[in-house]
Amino acid sequence: MLTKKIGESVPLMTFKTQNNHQWQEVSTNDIFNHKTVIVFALPGAYTPTCSSSHLPRFNELAPVFKDNGVDEIVCISVNDTFVMNEWKKDQEAENITMLPDGNGEFSDDMGMLVSKNDLGFGNRSWRYSMLVKNGVIEKMFIEPEVDGDPFEVSDADTMLNYINADAIIPKSATMFSRKGCPHCQKALSLLNQQGIYVEIVELGSGVTSRSLHAMSGKSSTPQVFIDGGYIGGTNELEQYFK
Repeated sequence: MLTKKIGESVPLMTFKTQNNHQWQEVSTNDIFNHKTVIVFALPGAYTPTCSSSHLPRFNELAPVFKDNGVDEIVCISVNDTFVMNEWKKDQEAENITMLPDGNGEFSDDMGMLVSKNDLGFGNRSWRYSMLVKNGVIEKMFIEPEVDGDPFEVSDADTMLNYINADAIIPKSATMFSRKGCPHCQKALSLLNQQGIYVEIVELGSGVTSRSLHAMSGKSSTPQVFIDGGYIGGTNELEQYFK
């Protein structure tokens, strides 16, 4: 039975990390003392839900969390530092601090270490998120104990709603582009000027012109979608902002 530890201090321990090919020891005191920190824990780097939803949304909403008093957002997984660092690069999660709980010690002390032997994973962290203020856990969102990998309450939007239900969430965009495309750079500048979070999908990285045409009816770049709605190319984007 997974239990919430609201009102308790986070476990005292040291994480073994690598930065610029140098080993560094990072303690929980370094991370949590005199700060407001969001922690989200997940079963493993590169796993489907973790890569498609859990990590990207926290990274996307990081500026909003900062505006609402959060100093740092931390991702913890029972993986080593090399895997966590590469996953951060792959996900372009520049707003997230990765903490490798390679031996599962933090997860165990939190009461969140579970067996995933049926998947060949060994022991992993259960999926949860928590808000920690000056080292003390204020709130926890723990996924229900059901089969599979539930993802219902530990998401970034649920945490933001707890911190400030009236927080203004900026629009987000997906832009399909080609390497070296000047019109794409202009579109990206327009989106950045509006403070819109942009996910860039470059053709050739698993997405073809045929795929783009199937989605937008056009194969030229850029093609921009905002909050799921199709806008078009650079000219249409300029008109949209007018």
